[in-house]
Amino acid sequence: MEKRTIYGVIFLVILSARLSLAQEIKIARLKYDGGGDWYANRTALPNLIAFTNKNIKTDLFKNEDEVDAGSPDLFLYPYIYMTGHGNVDFNAIQSSNLRKYLTSGGFLHIDDNYGLDPFIRLEIKKIFPKNEWVELPFNHEIYHQYYDFDSGLPKIHQHDGQPPQGFGIIHEGKLVVFYTYECDLGNGWEDASIHNDPADVRLKALKMGANILSYAFNANL
Repeated sequence: MEKRTIYGVIFLVILSARLSLAQEIKIARLKYDGGGDWYANRTALPNLIAFTNKNIKTDLFKNEDEVDAGSPDLFLYPYIYMTGHGNVDFNAIQSSNLRKYLTSGGFLHIDDNYGLDPFIRLEIKKIFPKNEWVELPFNHEIYHQYYDFDSGLPKIHQHDGQPPQGFGIIHEGKLVVFYTYECDLGNGWEDASIHNDPADVRLKALKMGANILSYAFNANL
């Protein structure tokens, strides 16, 4: 049996066991090297979890875990969130581990928090050297899970004033990495008092986040 198949079976067994035992599923934030602030937007994921548990009836543990890019614990999570403003560096072990995770059923959501872009594009090449980023069309199912986003990602913060774009890495026909660029979804998930975003803007961010989680879970099971 190929290694990727073995990892995939293990990944699905873990998730299926948790579901059969009625255990709460956890999601995690990716810790990475390079000096970038991987820990940014501290209130974002707990708020997104609370929103999805209430509105689309997920059963997620209320707080996120943190997992290192090189850890075997990556395989415990169907969804990994990555954000930050600065440098990212994956070494060979981390790159290999991330590739195994992503080609075995895992899902990585990269959320550019302004300044991440030039670094993450280089680092993803270490994981998928033969794959190019593909801008997802607005009819892609990630934009149409529980909520319809007919124009793609919502614009949460202005950054450079460019339209928000959703890019993907496709492996064997499957979306395994989703990159939200010029959008700042994580800021929209944060407590209202942090950025003072209008309620309707925050709601759009949370609804899009719920779509992403739903897509990641459906892709894994």
